Amino acid sequence: MATSPAAAALDTAAPPSPAPDVEVLIAGAGPTGLVLAIDLARRGIRHRLVEQEARGFPGSRGTGVQPRSLEVMDDLGAIAALLASAGPVPPMQSWEGTERGRVWPLVEPGDPSPNVPYPNALMCPQWRTVEVLYERLEELGGRVDFTTGLTGFTQDEHGVTAELRHADGTVETVRAGYLVASDGGRSAVRKALGVPFEVDVVDERHAMVADVRMTGFERAGVDRGHWHMWTSAPGGLLGLRPLELTTDTIQIMAFWTDTSYVPDPARDATPEALARLITERTGLTGLVPEEVIWASAFQPKAGMAARFRTGRVLLAGDAAHIHSPAGGQGLNTSLQDAYNLGWKLGAVLRHGAPDALLDTYNAERMQVAADVLELSTRVHGQDRSVGFERGMSRRGKETHQLTLNYRTGPLARELRRDLPEDGLRAGDRAPDAPCTDASGAPFSLFDAFRGPHFTLLDLTGSEAVGGPAAAAVADVEWVRTYRVGGPAPDLVDAGGHAKTAYGTGLFLVRPDGYVGLATDEAADVRAYLAQVSAPAPVPAPAKAPAIRG
Repeated sequence: MATSPAAAALDTAAPPSPAPDVEVLIAGAGPTGLVLAIDLARRGIRHRLVEQEARGFPGSRGTGVQPRSLEVMDDLGAIAALLASAGPVPPMQSWEGTERGRVWPLVEPGDPSPNVPYPNALMCPQWRTVEVLYERLEELGGRVDFTTGLTGFTQDEHGVTAELRHADGTVETVRAGYLVASDGGRSAVRKALGVPFEVDVVDERHAMVADVRMTGFERAGVDRGHWHMWTSAPGGLLGLRPLELTTDTIQIMAFWTDTSYVPDPARDATPEALARLITERTGLTGLVPEEVIWASAFQPKAGMAARFRTGRVLLAGDAAHIHSPAGGQGLNTSLQDAYNLGWKLGAVLRHGAPDALLDTYNAERMQVAADVLELSTRVHGQDRSVGFERGMSRRGKETHQLTLNYRTGPLARELRRDLPEDGLRAGDRAPDAPCTDASGAPFSLFDAFRGPHFTLLDLTGSEAVGGPAAAAVADVEWVRTYRVGGPAPDLVDAGGHAKTAYGTGLFLVRPDGYVGLATDEAADVRAYLAQVSAPAPVPAPAKAPAIRG
């Protein structure tokens, strides 16, 4: 990228600039950029999503979709397509040479609960997750500008001026209110900003992963119902995992015990080289690699940017943090960066919130990223210290990301008294609960939350018609209020699941599904909303929301 750190830094001396062409420019159309674009599209935010590569990420890469990410996909309207493409995490089948060993679980299963609609992680090749998100963005009228790279930018107090290069070599200048960099672990935007990015090597060994069309499964005795692992194979660990959506494609994962050996897909991921690798490490001779669809070499590392915001430029996904693949945390953490940032950009651009609200993205997501980095690094270390087979069976429910929270963040307001020690707190994920609406039709709390709005749950049991909570937010456009239980309820909690999950009080649930405020006083709701919106909502511009047409 041509821009130097000094040029990319905030230039408050610059003269006022013309109105932006788009309100948000997103660089990088992987899962992070796509989730953000979807969220902005449904908020009517004029944005543009550019991707330097052609359409279609070819590989499986991040395959595990955790329960919390499934909830995000539900809210964004993409869950049905994802569920149709995904499958359960297969049981692990250990091998010693050509002999099968024991079968063991990779992840501790979730507990079925009325509060958790998706208790278990699912597996879906990343190429398909990306395609599902493309399709959802296009349903909302959005698009991705493929083969369009961000080659430089400057920023001032009013916005960002970016230079885009198209496949035919033409260069375009675009003015945006904000730039979000979701351009991967080698982020050119982050480097141009000069943001420090400290990286630690998690494992001295190098590894390679490849998606390969193969024949000979039956001859080799490799069934499609398991994830097959040779944890003590000569030369290093080898894993074979049949991929979802196909009948003939396997993901091959290999580590090299010789730490001086650096695999090169051009050399080590040809069909002939993979056939030799499988035979040498497993003794099986029936598997025949026919075509290599995608391959990548890597060394497990962990790193995080020193800050996620620099003026009007924000980092998200791998541009902000990278993880060991152990525990399946990277893609999921990246999705939730975008989910956290989307509503805050919407608040600033549509609801009169101060620009400083975007600083809470930096505060909240840096803490989560640090915690997830510690978790994935610890899980990887267990794999090494106690043996891969035993280590992998220790992946507990913390990998589901349902317990990640913002309790210590700047937007959490817990104002109730005498709470039980294990009770819900402001900053926690807002639980689901099955209810019925006034007509008696099923209607869950997640149905109430779904969409780009705040949700005020009134579980006070107030006798007042309408309730003081509803009066407190009557003129706030992006808040929906539901009385749960009590006289004249909006939702009937016949099973008591909402009451059990939340307790008594008023609960203001953020658009990203976390409890922002928990209180007993309706006046507190008004005060909280003043932090994230102006008293009178800012109307949307007349120009239709779109990504560049």
